[in-house]
This record gives sequence, C-alpha cells and structure tokens, in this order.
Amino acid sequence: MPTLLLASSSPFRRELLGKLQLDFIHQSPDIDESRLPGESPTELVMRLAKEKAGALAAQHPDTLIIGSDQVAVLGEQVLGKPGTEEKAVEQLTAASGKRVTFLTGLCLLNTATGRTQVACEPFNVQFRTLKPEQITRYVALEQPLNCAGSFKSEGLGIVLFKALEGRDPNSLIGLPLITLTEFLAAEGIQLPPEL
Repeated sequence: MPTLLLASSSPFRRELLGKLQLDFIHQSPDIDESRLPGESPTELVMRLAKEKAGALAAQHPDTLIIGSDQVAVLGEQVLGKPGTEEKAVEQLTAASGKRVTFLTGLCLLNTATGRTQVACEPFNVQFRTLKPEQITRYVALEQPLNCAGSFKSEGLGIVLFKALEGRDPNSLIGLPLITLTEFLAAEGIQLPPEL
C-alpha cells in the first residue's frame, strides 16, 4: 500500500481517519484559504481540498494525499471559524432556530499517477431556538473558536441541535469517511484492512 498522508493539522480529522485503522502520516499544508470573488461555497471547499493535497505533492511521491476543507452556510452567508468568543456568540445567535448546511470538500490525490478524486459532502444541522444565556454558556464551556459554525458536534454542541441530516455524520466533524472509503477503493485499497 502506498503511504497515506493527511494534509491537515486538525486533531479532529486525524482522529476520524484513525477510525479506518490504516497507517497514515499527517502534515499541515500552507495555502491561502481565502474565498475567490464569485466562488460558491461548494466550489470553495472543493478547490481548497484539492489545493491542500496538491501543496504537499512534490514532497511526497508515491503517496495518497487526503485534503479536506469545510465551511458552514447559513442562507447566503458563509460561516467560517469564529476565532473569538464574541464572533462565536454572534454565529450561534444567527443560527438559532435555523438550518445550517455544512459543506465538506474532500480530495484524494495519488501522486504516483496524478489521479485526483474530488467531492463535496453536505450535512444539515437544524438548530434549536436558543436563548442568549444558553449560547453564552456553551461558548464559555466548549470554546469552539476554531470550528466552522462555532460548535463541536462531537462534544457538548449536540445540545444545540434539533435534528441532523446527511449521509455521513463524520463529514460534520470535517472528514467524510464514507466518500473517502469509496475513493480509497478506487485506488485498490479495500477496507477493513487485512490483519
């Protein structure tokens, strides 16, 4: 099996990839993640997933590189990582009682052949109607400042939701494993792995 490289510094993505019980390495790609003028959220996450994988290609021949990127979309607004408690409270207040769609771009690049597989996996979160004090307490407790949409669904963030809808709950955390498994199968890697 070729080396498997996760092009990410995210501990959440590393933990998710670990579920597949494959040996892998990880490295953070250094790319500009700015949205291009006129670029749709779907185009954005697919482009950034490809760029993350491509940024490490020259350093890693004969490697399968996984790139992934995620944004949250509320109406026409793209919600990024809040960075501050104030911004997190603002994002969650805007999401209260509404549906937010998470778009996760995924790329698997085979540096030996140049083959690139790319997809975008949507996942919908219906938020409960939240009281201001619930939002403030949640942000103070969980500090979701580096999470698109200002919550951690794998943690206390689950209390903010009314319903979840999508093909792969892993995509909400940042790495759509069902699609990744399909991409790996197309490269001849069958899962579960052999003992």
